[in-house]
Amino acid sequence: MESAQLERSAARGGGRGETSRADPLLEVRDLRTLFGLRGSFADRLRGAEAGSVHAVDGVSFDLRPGEVLGIVGESGSGKTTLGRTLLGLVDATSGSIKLEGREITGLGEAEFRELRTRLGIVFQDPHASLNPALTIGASVGDPLRFHGLGGSDEERRGRVVAALERVGLAPAQQFMDKYPAALSGGQKQRAVLARAIILGPDILIADEPVSMLDMSVRAKILELMLDLKREFALTYVYITHDLATAKFFCDRIAIMYLGRIVEIGPAAQIYDDPKHPYTQALLRAIPEPDPSRTVPRDLPRGEVPDAVMPPLGCSLHPRCPRAFEVCGWESRDLRTLLELRWTQLPEEEFERERALIGDLDVLDEPATECVLPAAPDGAGDDAAEVLERLRAEAPDDPFWKGVASTDVEQGGVRVRFRDGIVPGESEADAALVRCHLYDDAALAKARKP
Repeated sequence: MESAQLERSAARGGGRGETSRADPLLEVRDLRTLFGLRGSFADRLRGAEAGSVHAVDGVSFDLRPGEVLGIVGESGSGKTTLGRTLLGLVDATSGSIKLEGREITGLGEAEFRELRTRLGIVFQDPHASLNPALTIGASVGDPLRFHGLGGSDEERRGRVVAALERVGLAPAQQFMDKYPAALSGGQKQRAVLARAIILGPDILIADEPVSMLDMSVRAKILELMLDLKREFALTYVYITHDLATAKFFCDRIAIMYLGRIVEIGPAAQIYDDPKHPYTQALLRAIPEPDPSRTVPRDLPRGEVPDAVMPPLGCSLHPRCPRAFEVCGWESRDLRTLLELRWTQLPEEEFERERALIGDLDVLDEPATECVLPAAPDGAGDDAAEVLERLRAEAPDDPFWKGVASTDVEQGGVRVRFRDGIVPGESEADAALVRCHLYDDAALAKARKP
């Protein structure tokens, strides 16, 4: 039912196809947001750095007036941090955010305060977005009070009534004096939308605005957001993990992975002809409602990598079925492949093979040359034997394309990898993609011995 409602909304001219050709309202360039980690007390005494989480790692895009831009990715991809950085709720580490040509990164709280009337947010959880100790009328009118807008108390009350009725909480008098606990989830999110539009913002950052709601009301809230967009000339950044709703709600979609946008383009292009392997995997993960249809689920293997020390080269390469020579293979990939093999072996065989290999922690420092260590009382030939078994078990694994050479030494096997390349932006039809599959220079380098 939800999908059908959204299709009807799109057919009426919803989020799709209305993007203005005007100059960008928001320009984001090479934006980075890093969170420093606190190490142990001993580390701090030694002056050792604990590292940083690369939550947003070099993001660039333009947002045009009236556009709905979807930011889509798995949990941990950095999409929520991106939204909070755009709003100034989190400080950018570097990069640029310009609102109608004005640089807003690095502004102090006093300077940014005046911009908050132009930048609004709708949070994921409507139950947590409203203060349980305030009435709905007080919560919706709070931005007016905070910014000293709206005139007298009576005038402010009039604006609150108008905002509540515009989002479907009518007659407003029935809701003004109620507390959030008396409202359903959908009604609470309508109240949150009323609070978001009461200052007349230009841009709304909607962070998973329907994910906490029942399926029966999700489409209604998204249709309401599209109606508000048309009536108030709103521009949306729609953050979600749900490609199914983004398909009908967004003009363009940006796919995020480990802090980076790996593909961005028109919604129709992303769905009909996705370019990046990660985008293709996300689309294959969309549930198929027809139980009689068999849909391939060849999703990326493993988990999202550590954002403190992202993979070398392309951040997706450890999980990508189409990775090749220059994608950034390294020592940690060898450990991952070994451990994956060992989880699939019978216990006796695992113990026999594991006894031939030394401490794998030496592979945890990312490097394009490493030694697979033999056991302390073993020899390099023992480690070479395990490596050969690994290769024989999965000769077509993309990992082997990145191995330049293996040499047996007294203490293990020295493995050298092909030099990796960080993917740049390439054009692929109407989309921009960060993938070596569309980079002629990367493909040419891969062909060289």
